[in-house]
Amino acid sequence: MSPVLSTRARAKLNLSLHVVGRRPDGYHALESLVAFASVADHLSLDPEKPEGLTVQGPFAQAAGDDHDNLVLKAVRQLRRFKPALRSGHLTLTKYLPAQAGLGGGSADAAATLRLLARLNGFSLDDPDLLEAARLIGADVPVCLRSKPVMMRGIGDQLGEPLALPKLHAVLVKPPIGMATPDVFRQLGLEKGASLSGLAHPEPEPDTAAILMGQLAGLRNDLQKPAIAVAPLIAGCLSALSLQQGCVLARMSGSGSAVFGLFQTAADARNAATELARVHPDWWVKPTVIG
Repeated sequence: MSPVLSTRARAKLNLSLHVVGRRPDGYHALESLVAFASVADHLSLDPEKPEGLTVQGPFAQAAGDDHDNLVLKAVRQLRRFKPALRSGHLTLTKYLPAQAGLGGGSADAAATLRLLARLNGFSLDDPDLLEAARLIGADVPVCLRSKPVMMRGIGDQLGEPLALPKLHAVLVKPPIGMATPDVFRQLGLEKGASLSGLAHPEPEPDTAAILMGQLAGLRNDLQKPAIAVAPLIAGCLSALSLQQGCVLARMSGSGSAVFGLFQTAADARNAATELARVHPDWWVKPTVIG
């Protein structure tokens, strides 16, 4: 009898996100320092039950129907390469909001691939697994390892895993969602255009203070376009930056979620408590990054 397998699909954060151009095929080329937070969706796989999916949790409704859900898409995509793939019944507990720039759906798909790899006895370096991840979505490969890394290109160029120091943070999402194509459209880059500027520096993760100092000199190039689409994001950033101990406030991905980095865990907890009190309609979570 096979045991139930489980894993966590951790929130993906773009600590930086530099847009370096737009390729002739229309995709935008990026340079981004990606890290993962302790807040996560939970996923389990029961090999003894018929293949299927149950979605539960506070954000279950936002996960879409079974046909569109990236969890089952991951199963179907991997089975194209491995027809004898064993699966089972998957249970996804959604704690991460959708359309937030936190990679929730991509993290869920990547977590599914990790569970299938464990069940079927192949490694995370298996070429079929990596190709399935790439075909599912741009953020799925980086979520597969769920470790801090420099990501370039359209998400297909991943550096070696980085040993980032622990960062104390607060995640905030206002009650709005962002469609990624709308934000890139607001950026207004023509196909084939490139942006001049310094290349993204390699991270210096010796200490949290050094890393946060370096991050302060970086940026998210999608933040301004996202605010033009949804001005409430600016209000979230302002509210975060005014909290005691906040070193940096920035949007993740294409939004609408933002994060604040704090000097101490106590500062992050206190800020989360205060923001949730003042803005009860915001999703607010203290977390650890790295």
